[in-house]
Amino acid sequence: MAKRKYVKHALSQWMKTDGPDSDVVLSSRVRLARNLQCSPFPMLATPEQSQAAMEQLLGVAESGRLNGLGPLDLIRLSELTELEKLVLVEKHLISPNLANESRNGALILSENEDISVMVNEEDHLRIQILRPGFQIREAWEMASKIDDVFEEQVDYAFDEKRGYLTSCPTNVGTGIRASVMMHLPALVLTGQINRILSAVAQVGLTVRGLYGEGSEATGNLFQVSNQITLGQSEQEIVENLHQVARQMIEHEKAARMKLLADSRVRIEDRIRRSYGILSHAAIMDSKEAAQRLSDVRLGVHLGLLPQVVEQTLNELLVSMQPGFLQQAYGEALHPEQRDMTRADLIRSRLEISS
Repeated sequence: MAKRKYVKHALSQWMKTDGPDSDVVLSSRVRLARNLQCSPFPMLATPEQSQAAMEQLLGVAESGRLNGLGPLDLIRLSELTELEKLVLVEKHLISPNLANESRNGALILSENEDISVMVNEEDHLRIQILRPGFQIREAWEMASKIDDVFEEQVDYAFDEKRGYLTSCPTNVGTGIRASVMMHLPALVLTGQINRILSAVAQVGLTVRGLYGEGSEATGNLFQVSNQITLGQSEQEIVENLHQVARQMIEHEKAARMKLLADSRVRIEDRIRRSYGILSHAAIMDSKEAAQRLSDVRLGVHLGLLPQVVEQTLNELLVSMQPGFLQQAYGEALHPEQRDMTRADLIRSRLEISS
């Protein structure tokens, strides 16, 4: 079954290539929220209405109008187990909302997992594009192309004054959420992060953790995204994020050089201690694992741990999460079992990487 290949491997194909500035930006994402004009929004729809909306939107993909995007799989959420849905959430291929409210929900997914179109999430349609490194403009271009295909085939809920209408008022207007996932350990270690994040908030952007709204910024990973969707065009929103993210990238790189110049022995000791603990620990909770993997990632980019392959660290970001651990193990695990399994996984992957 098509779904099996997407939950079997932690590392999506799109993550196996380096993008621009990938030493700081892990990924770029653009998501567009759209609704059908003549159908109640998902939270108010009857089962029959949400079923009809799903079939209409899946029909666009089945019609071949998206053929230029390469092979696509259509997955109905009713076909997935709860654990499989959790794995897709951990891979950022579906949202927690779609996983929890999957009545007549579906997913249109590209073979390399960089295109993920969610059906009957909070909105009828969520078009998501993922790109490695700092490629927010490229992600927007692809999202716009897919949006145009759907808009040619279905009538969107649109108001001349307010723009695209969405279930959540914070998405009304353009319906766009553009974000970059950034690794900012040097800004944290040099005490500059709070000042940077405060400045980011003043220009209409917001900062969250690895899994978006409500998640903690563990492992020095920060998701920077637009907060404003109304009053600006999609292009203006993307360009604003691009310019601010570019400045943050430069600040992080400068802070890394400062750490090497001013505190090389201390930072190298921190990095090697984290590497040693990850390589030998028998038990490891997710928070400690994220922080120590952040130290190791920094060490790779500073040239202090040349034996570690960065792709392994990207894989571990997903494979050490609770859902994927249990999927790989083949059964439910209680918290201590997960911590032991996580430590074993990290040890084995670092040994292979080295």
